[in-house]
Amino acid sequence: MPAWAPQVLGYSLSAACLLWVLHGYPIDQLIPAIRDLDWRWISVAVISDLAVYVVHGWRWNTLLRPVIRLKLWRTVQAIYIGLFANEVLPLRVGEVIRCYLLSHWNDLRLSVGVASIALERLIDGFWMLVAFLITAAFVKGIPENLVILVSVIGALLILGGVGLLWVILHKQEAHAAAGESRWSSTLRHVIEGLHLMGDLRTLGSTALISLLYLLLQMFSVYALLKAYKTDYSFWVAAGVLTIVRILTVVPNAPGNLGLVNLACVEALRLFEFEQDEAKTFSIIYFGALTLPLLLGGAIATALSGLNLGEIHARAKRSVNAQ
Repeated sequence: MPAWAPQVLGYSLSAACLLWVLHGYPIDQLIPAIRDLDWRWISVAVISDLAVYVVHGWRWNTLLRPVIRLKLWRTVQAIYIGLFANEVLPLRVGEVIRCYLLSHWNDLRLSVGVASIALERLIDGFWMLVAFLITAAFVKGIPENLVILVSVIGALLILGGVGLLWVILHKQEAHAAAGESRWSSTLRHVIEGLHLMGDLRTLGSTALISLLYLLLQMFSVYALLKAYKTDYSFWVAAGVLTIVRILTVVPNAPGNLGLVNLACVEALRLFEFEQDEAKTFSIIYFGALTLPLLLGGAIATALSGLNLGEIHARAKRSVNAQ
């Protein structure tokens, strides 16, 4: 696939979603809706969302503790720079950037950092699957396409979990399976990292912190619903976030613009939100949770002494050198 193709596809998907959301939307309702917000709850939502990524740093440190002891500030800084990259660059390259930064600052193999991110995503996927099953139990009319998507994600999670368990229990066989290809050295480091991080105590602690990480995100959505002066419960907010996270799993334009709005509208309509109100809330949701990340990420990037373009270029070189 040409290098430009994923970016074109990502931008096209986001543009199509944004056009759908804005089609027929009375844009003149947006400013009065923003003025009518309860800004105390907006502040709570923003603080809660910023705290999410401190918990994320704590989780990452916990997961890597059998391999290396990390400073929380450095881990959180790498996460915020990665988030900043995701908000301004397409296809979520921030995941690679945060992994590169942590490896560079702590003399850690990049492949071990990648293995830790894979474990994070596997655990996140498990909790999101549980959250979806709970949501589906009390929401009628969940689209069949969404059920199919979740089924595919569930199957991939099972395969990933089985693969992880096999690597943990059969390290020697996994090393042998890596072979002698040009990727074999990298694969062996990934396998070694997975084996070190794969003890039950580490995985158990990481899973519990991941649950807190997810609950804080749900609380941010709940606070935004309160700011919008609705009477929806925390469980509705949890259901909305679950569906939004699942529908935005595909990497696309910066900040998931367009796709996150469409996902938010479709999620809210399952809870009997009027369509134009749902579109208004989706714009507020995007702004309230994106602008603070841009500010925090810009500060974290400035403190690194480099600009985002330099960090991105170094991360690409590091990946190519593996």
